[in-house]
Amino acid sequence: MAPMVRRAEAHCVCFQLVLSRLCEVEFHFEQCLSETQVEVLQLGSHCFLYFAKVNATDVPFPTDQLIQYSLLIDGVSADLTSLSYNQILPSLCIPLKLTQVFHGSCRNPHHESRDSLSSADSFIKSCREHGDLGPQILLMSGDQIYADDVAGPMLLAIAQLTECLGLFDDAEANLALPMDLQEQLYRRHLFLPKTPWQSRSKLAIGYWLKKDQPHFTSMKAGNHLIALKEFIALYLLSWSPDVWQLIDQTKLTYSGSNLKHASHFNHELTHLKQFIDDLSSTKRLFGNISTLMMFDDHDVTDDWNLTANWEETVYKEPQSLRIILNGMTAYWLFQGLGNDGLAESRELIQPFKKALKEKVWHWKTFAKPIHRFNSWHYCLATEPKLVVLDTRTHRWRNDEDFNEPSGLMDWDRLLELESNLISHEHVLLVSPAPVFGVKAIEAIQAVFNACGEPLLVDVENWMAHEGAAKKLLDIFRRADTPSETIILSGDVHYSFCFSVKARFGKHDNRIWQLTASGIKNEFPKKLIKLLDKLDTWLYSPLSPLNLFTKRWKMSVDKHSLTDSQSNQFLISSSSISLVTMREGRLEKYELIHGSGQISRFDLDD
Repeated sequence: MAPMVRRAEAHCVCFQLVLSRLCEVEFHFEQCLSETQVEVLQLGSHCFLYFAKVNATDVPFPTDQLIQYSLLIDGVSADLTSLSYNQILPSLCIPLKLTQVFHGSCRNPHHESRDSLSSADSFIKSCREHGDLGPQILLMSGDQIYADDVAGPMLLAIAQLTECLGLFDDAEANLALPMDLQEQLYRRHLFLPKTPWQSRSKLAIGYWLKKDQPHFTSMKAGNHLIALKEFIALYLLSWSPDVWQLIDQTKLTYSGSNLKHASHFNHELTHLKQFIDDLSSTKRLFGNISTLMMFDDHDVTDDWNLTANWEETVYKEPQSLRIILNGMTAYWLFQGLGNDGLAESRELIQPFKKALKEKVWHWKTFAKPIHRFNSWHYCLATEPKLVVLDTRTHRWRNDEDFNEPSGLMDWDRLLELESNLISHEHVLLVSPAPVFGVKAIEAIQAVFNACGEPLLVDVENWMAHEGAAKKLLDIFRRADTPSETIILSGDVHYSFCFSVKARFGKHDNRIWQLTASGIKNEFPKKLIKLLDKLDTWLYSPLSPLNLFTKRWKMSVDKHSLTDSQSNQFLISSSSISLVTMREGRLEKYELIHGSGQISRFDLDD
């Protein structure tokens, strides 16, 4: 995997890359004095993950301008022409005063849509050719991989890559899977842990129907990842075109007798090949822009920590817990370490290394540290301040009913959020799930939740938990919170632009809810049009139904695209968003689609 620019600050820039052997790695910045500190984690016989921290040794690195960099491997200059926009060297920008950022979420390799990261690469290429800086940060706010929705051809490629790189095995991954991988295709969910119906609560319908309760609730779990080496391989195959050179694509075939599976396999393979063709653009994009991330559920598994009952069920079963911790470990390796530049995440490195014994992962020395680690969230001291929220591992449980959805953040984390917001004029806030979502959809989710099925429709919105919703809204209504807060969210597979103001208050603040989803994923278009109209009809500004929502003290305005003929507010089209700011305030909000087309939201009141 080629160098990826991660956290970048005036005193230190972090890179990550994967090489097939141990060697000396050193980065140099043009006209800047620096020293390189390297941390190496061996993931397989021929797989070494490198984290390079390039520290300024004389004066701080220049900010908000392009800096070219070079890479030396064992003292020899590496060929980085494939990363360069000018055929010489790649370049990066250390952000301070943010004027433009990319943001998106939900990137599914085998989805029918085009990968909009390729369009983002083309946009930056155009900026650089015209002498413009372009976006300073790429923010990916969840579902960077889909561990619970893996294409059949991708699972076969994962198996090839794990063998080719000699990725290390898990000692405790003991599931009774068929030995032949072909027999596992689209059937893994049958072998994943379940709670027998006899052990379920008699209040559950499943008990009376004598139906076992699956621990992993994704409807597409037929190829769910299990071992750590599979998670590692999926990251490499999702981010690097180079590792695909190790894959014999002629062997990506389905040999089973199930005609439905065969048709599905071929359909996935068609779209996966397009994804592979676009990966060279993704590689170049990652090499030229600071990329920061945050997990959502699919990075580990669907409905991760959605309810307290889900947690109680999954975490008490060793095999289920092992799968969850494998997903979290892979996230730490490929996303978490670079998000904070190893500041807090470094504490897991030694326990991780100790877990490797004789080329096998022995997890008793690493399970507790990774499970208890509580610093996934982070901030960046830019203008406006960047605050990235962990809405998965610090949930506010409903202690009265474990089947009720948990709040996305508990009291302590909400207090920490409050301290990060107050006394700042402008803040850029990343919440994987929208804070101000679509009321009609949340109402539908509330109906399913009332029927005891929160997992069926992913009841994961901020308003689903009384305590978390009230505290969050109270924070936004404080007089000393920012005059403008821009919230970047994803998760929902459609995009929209809402503006929010507090009612009845003296604080003239503005909140922008900018939702961009997905990078390579889409919501069913006919259904989203129906839901859009339903929301418009039921929750118009004068509708009395607004009084029954938790955010009735907030005035929410919806913004459509400037070129929209149908006045549709919810946009289902694979895209990455481009957020343009002036002096910390939102100036433009655009969608760069996978097709390359650019749409703009009308921000006028």
